[in-house]
Amino acid sequence: MKIALVNGERQAAQPSVSGECQSCGRPMIAKCGEQRVWHWAHQGQLMCDRWWENETEWHLNWKGVFPDAWREIVHTAADGTRHIADIKTEHGWVIEFQHSAIKPEERRSRDAFYGRIIWVVDGTRRKRDAAQFERAWIDGRAVGRNGIVRNLFVAESALLREWSSCQGPVLFDFGGSMLGWLLPGRHDDRVYVAQFPRVQMVHVLRTGIAEPGLSFDGLLAELRTNYEAHRRSR
Repeated sequence: MKIALVNGERQAAQPSVSGECQSCGRPMIAKCGEQRVWHWAHQGQLMCDRWWENETEWHLNWKGVFPDAWREIVHTAADGTRHIADIKTEHGWVIEFQHSAIKPEERRSRDAFYGRIIWVVDGTRRKRDAAQFERAWIDGRAVGRNGIVRNLFVAESALLREWSSCQGPVLFDFGGSMLGWLLPGRHDDRVYVAQFPRVQMVHVLRTGIAEPGLSFDGLLAELRTNYEAHRRSR
């Protein structure tokens, strides 16, 4: 973890500093070696949040583009259940970075727990995923004149099959300048996908503004309207 409480204040790991977990209150040890990025670890026990996964450089690089105040925010449900969100923006969205495989039931639990959630998925974990996604994109049907959104066959990509039931936005990161943006809603055997510049998406998520006069929520609504109209016209 990057954040722990030190004297009641959120703080990154520093040498010879003791802290406590934001979620469970147990002691945390600052790990400040030369091989890995400095981080906190629970003292004498496993991570208290079963949804938490070991962080890779990919996780840390993504977290690093957002303000410190948005990172690792504890959420508490009405029944007292607590989980730590990777990022919680000031615009009300939770962003979860997913590198490892995740079971559908756990993903649905997180969707329900956080409500407004955006998934960012590491598309480089399996060697075949980037090529499969590219083939699905090439074979897809363009929606509108600009070609930003296409209608893709789910069966052509394992990532699309695994994530097509999500009701919120899913971003696939293949390590390049463009992100694959799976739009919410599967229709039979097809989904709608956009390709969006990484730099522009980071700006949108940080500011909540897609373009002058249009919020990220507004952009989602506009895209949904457009592809629903396209689906009905087929």
